Amino acid sequence: MTDRTFDVVVVGAGATGLAAALAFAREGFSTALVGEARAARDGRTVALLDGSVSFLEALGVWDAIVPDAAPLETMRLVDATDNLFRAPTVDFKAREIDLDAFGWNVENATLVERLAEAVGEVPGLAHFPVACDGLGGVQEVLAPGEDAAEGGDVGEPMARRAVRLADGSVLPASLVVAADGRGSRLREDAGIRTRTWAYPQKALTTILAHERDHRDVSTEFHTRHGPFTLVPLPGRRSSLVWVTAPEKAEALAALDDDALARAVERQARSLLGAMRVDGPRGVVPMTGMSVPRYTADRLALVGETAHVFPPIGAQGLNLGLRDVASLRDAVVARGAEDPGARAALAAYERSRALDVRTRTMGVDMLNRTLLAGMLPADFLRGAGLHALAAVGPLRRLLMREGVTPTIGTPRLMRRREPRAVAF
Repeated sequence: MTDRTFDVVVVGAGATGLAAALAFAREGFSTALVGEARAARDGRTVALLDGSVSFLEALGVWDAIVPDAAPLETMRLVDATDNLFRAPTVDFKAREIDLDAFGWNVENATLVERLAEAVGEVPGLAHFPVACDGLGGVQEVLAPGEDAAEGGDVGEPMARRAVRLADGSVLPASLVVAADGRGSRLREDAGIRTRTWAYPQKALTTILAHERDHRDVSTEFHTRHGPFTLVPLPGRRSSLVWVTAPEKAEALAALDDDALARAVERQARSLLGAMRVDGPRGVVPMTGMSVPRYTADRLALVGETAHVFPPIGAQGLNLGLRDVASLRDAVVARGAEDPGARAALAAYERSRALDVRTRTMGVDMLNRTLLAGMLPADFLRGAGLHALAAVGPLRRLLMREGVTPTIGTPRLMRRREPRAVAF
């Protein structure tokens, strides 16, 4: 039980929620984190782009993450659709835009573990490690003006939004950050509707060891059923994201390790030599979700509470971390007295609209052109890749925008000094 009042309550303890709690606590806001910090080891990794790395450096956690991460110096696109307008292989090199690496790839579970360790080391950051689905954890969210019940006198209007836990604890806050994922109860309680869609695809994920050195090159084969991507990990290891038809993904997942390794090697054209499965595997449905607004009264949505799209182009978690950094900027710029003030939330809303929509549209269009199988779509995609291969300024512009948006980059995501690549 608690009767504390907080400046900020973050609900959800995935990577985005953990980062949000750290960001506000390190700014001196009294902060509570609600949720169990755990992530399954299912072969999923996250490519943390340069802006996200800068953000994690500012939060003081990057040094604990980097030993388990691998730099991404080159992004290679290979057209494996065998269509009439086959495009050339295109290499995007980080040094073309004055970066040592576009980002770093790390297992998602490792990232969550390191962030959770950092949360436990921040004085004054209260952590309530309970479920966020109402089962033994979050029971309800009280909007401003509702009776506080256990949080105050019955009938007393609540000036703040509050989270009530199943044990009767009420956590009032000036600002509640909803980081409780695509099935968010907080978003639903706030009346924010969603638009959802699905693709006729699933993604097989796992970790692989291989005979040849990846040389810090992430290779994405564009196939007719979706991207097949090998992303570097430390040593001669890579993570796999194989997007394909649902029945094929399930069949691949059912193979024994030796058979799966051979299938991956064939699909990768023996690029990295002989393969060996070196970690757990998972199968992820390919879906999307968007919302018409990112805020309600004293409530802000971040991460997959606000947007979901396929694991293509390393945009998902990076976009969620950019949500957090943008929200932090909007709050800090308007002083510490009232983090949930309308002016701060309006600034956050403005900062996210264009960024989220353009990224969602870009990923959706790329994926659908692969699935279309029509000559006009193939021609446009092939012509685009030809242009990127031939026109340096256009290629560099796309690389810069892919890593961090030119307009509205949050302050803590701006590069402060050169970052060395470890070998």
